[in-house]
Amino acid sequence: MPSHDECNTILSEQLDALTKMIARNELLDEVLRKSPELGLDQYYIGAGCIAQTVWNTLSGRPPHHGIKDIDWVYFDEDVSAAAEERMICRVQDLFHHLPVELDVKNQARVHLWYKQHFGYDIVPYASLEAAIRTWPTTATAIGVRKQRDGWNIYAPFGLDDLLGKVVKANKKQITKDIYEGKVARWIQIWPDLQIIPWE
Repeated sequence: MPSHDECNTILSEQLDALTKMIARNELLDEVLRKSPELGLDQYYIGAGCIAQTVWNTLSGRPPHHGIKDIDWVYFDEDVSAAAEERMICRVQDLFHHLPVELDVKNQARVHLWYKQHFGYDIVPYASLEAAIRTWPTTATAIGVRKQRDGWNIYAPFGLDDLLGKVVKANKKQITKDIYEGKVARWIQIWPDLQIIPWE
């Protein structure tokens, strides 16, 4: 069993590898560098665009291969649709020149539309980190942002699965059908992923 110092060394090496891979994706890097201009504290760029950048790099593909959008999430207690629409416009105006869609969502209001989209209710998230802890797989449950003093990375399941190209369900909220639908799409683009079946 590794010692505390060995564990810290491993984590440091993983974080260094992750941030270097993210920086190689020019689109993602620009979003991370410019997002602080919006003046928010509670936001992350996360989920698929981070995991897929890693998978691409590890598989020798261009960093942006197969990435259809960039998830830009934030947390605002004003859960009105109008407030969210204003934030969507601010983010999209800042990055309108990029050839990729930015999917902007206030995680504080996800419970208001989740049932209509997925067929069942969820409880409101208490924080941005609480939302990330429910994201569909252990590899994609990750949020990243750049700050003046460096990186802020939230990865509640660690980085082993992400860096190992392992896809495993996070069963806190999703269903088997949702998981298997994602896996079916991903395996067509990244056939070297190690898929852990839903059990």
